[in-house]
Amino acid sequence: MDLSGVASALHARLPELGVRIAERIRADVEAYQDESLIPFESLRRSCTANADLVLSHFRRTDAPQDPSPARDTGRIRAEQGVPLADTLHAYRIGFELLWSEIIAEARTHPEVSDAQLVSQSADVWALFGRYAEAVAAAHRETSAELTLQRESRRSALVEALFTGVIADRTTLWEAARELGLPEHGPYAVAVASATAPGEEPLTGIESALRESHLPSAWRLSPDQQIGVIALTAPAAADTCVRVLRRTRARVGLSPGFASLRDAPQALRFARLALAGLPGAGPGVARFDDNPLAMLVAAAPAEAAHLVETVLGPVLELPAPERARLLQTLEHWFAAAGSAADAARTLFVHANTVRYRLRRVEELTGRSLGDPRTAADLGAALAAVRNTGAG
Repeated sequence: MDLSGVASALHARLPELGVRIAERIRADVEAYQDESLIPFESLRRSCTANADLVLSHFRRTDAPQDPSPARDTGRIRAEQGVPLADTLHAYRIGFELLWSEIIAEARTHPEVSDAQLVSQSADVWALFGRYAEAVAAAHRETSAELTLQRESRRSALVEALFTGVIADRTTLWEAARELGLPEHGPYAVAVASATAPGEEPLTGIESALRESHLPSAWRLSPDQQIGVIALTAPAAADTCVRVLRRTRARVGLSPGFASLRDAPQALRFARLALAGLPGAGPGVARFDDNPLAMLVAAAPAEAAHLVETVLGPVLELPAPERARLLQTLEHWFAAAGSAADAARTLFVHANTVRYRLRRVEELTGRSLGDPRTAADLGAALAAVRNTGAG
């Protein structure tokens, strides 16, 4: 069937047809009703180009199909932030209106019968399917590119916060707004160890924190994932720790701070907390939970000298005895100096704990009853824990 006459007649009214299609889409699709999001002139041009594309197919059936206008529609709508479902809905409305116009115009052409129009409808909707696929493909490609660009910019902004590049109050406010963070704290910085270069140890952490009303922004480096978290919700610090623990990663968490200007120092505290996390398994270490251990971790060379000075004689013992004494000392400190409580956690008699503690005092020449020397032993024990010695 030849619809070239019908298509040519409609093509002569193409500008007016483009306006009508645009008006119909704007009336029927809510996402297209915001002039600031989709200017009417942009919509009109798109509708006109796509109508021209379809009519050209009927005017010259041997012409190669050029999906460029359809792809342009998908790309532009993705850039404007229109969801793909709404974009395809609008495209279908435009196609339906155009097909209605083709039928109406065909009534004025005696050579075109109703049976021929019915027969042609299958080809028309197959054509719609091909062009709709072009719209969808371009929309997805553009959305992916825009997402990558946004993530790259967010990562760069987070890095700028942590390196102190952004210090001006106005610029900090702009960065916070772009990252989706409040202008004022409290905030905390979290650092997680990656098990492999470039691998995210906290997969999906931003979404998980957002569900708990904790906005955050993250950056991935070869060996760590670092982020700043806004502690704006009630009991936010405890909620943050619970979410981080569910990741089964090794995480260090800084103390809270009020201004993003302090993010570089908070990052240092978070890294010290991570360095002081005992063992090799998952866990969350907060800097404020053990400030002494954090201070020891901050000065590894000095900590090594402290261990040698305070615990050197203990570390020179045979491995089994050394391990028993260090473990007993660890449990005694954890029990706030109670030999009975330490004995319960060690599953030994309290007198056994007291004997081992006296042995430590004899070897080190330091009394656990003297707060000053007990502090020396506690600091040295924290340093031993960080290095894994003993």
